[in-house]
Amino acid sequence: MIKINTTILLCAVTGLVLIACGSKKSDPAPNIGPVKTEPPTDKGWAFETTPSFADEFDTDGKPSDAKWMYDTGGSGWGNNELQYYTDTENNASIKNGILTITAKKEAMQGMNYTSSRMVSKFEHSITYGRVEVRAKLPAGRGTWPAIWMLPDDYKYGSWPKSGEIDIMEHVGYDPNNVHFSVHNSVNNAGNSKTSGRMIETALTDYHKYRVDWTPYAIRGYYDDVLVFTFVNEGKGSSTWPFDQKFHLLLNVAVGGNWGGVQGVDDTVFPASMQVDYVRFYKMIDK
Repeated sequence: MIKINTTILLCAVTGLVLIACGSKKSDPAPNIGPVKTEPPTDKGWAFETTPSFADEFDTDGKPSDAKWMYDTGGSGWGNNELQYYTDTENNASIKNGILTITAKKEAMQGMNYTSSRMVSKFEHSITYGRVEVRAKLPAGRGTWPAIWMLPDDYKYGSWPKSGEIDIMEHVGYDPNNVHFSVHNSVNNAGNSKTSGRMIETALTDYHKYRVDWTPYAIRGYYDDVLVFTFVNEGKGSSTWPFDQKFHLLLNVAVGGNWGGVQGVDDTVFPASMQVDYVRFYKMIDK
């Protein structure tokens, strides 16, 4: 895939017709390792109670350069998306303890919309742990917000070989139906492992979107209710590339192969995803 800026990415989908949530970066030659390993047992791992990385967004203005970087550009991001991602306060800003990522109807560099795709800096990345994000989602046909994770180094090769974890995806034409997914070499695109949950106030109130990631399984929770489980069956990196460092992405796409299935309603812009906090907790090993 094409490498753009610091992380660029080819993309993820989530079940149904899904064709993903962003573009993946080009990657180094794969280091496949053993084809098959013994399935792990569930040791009932716990997580630290103090975050290893957090942003409470308590300083007005641009998000912290010590915590965040940006994917920028208007390449379509592998999904025929319609926005140009910027790295300015025009599309990502903090006020009164809330991060707002805003998609706008405005022309830039040949695209008709602008938005932001924020990426947590790699020094904050984790292998196994709990990630929580409390957010309120944008409304409107054509919006496609996502809270998701990608590997830092693409240990097993380009997407989807090195995996993706979608903590939250939502498309505006299907209001309040929120999706959790994982992608790997076997399960990707229309064959991804996905669960959905209706959250009736997803567009009007804040909800907690969480992943608990251990050597045994990836489990997704919405408001602390289990909605998704993907177990490591010990079949190697083809199904479990999730043994390496991952970082977090926050973005609002416009249109695209999934978000734009029913077109884009220009009257809904500006449309924003609002984030109360982001917190990473390391797993306590046993």
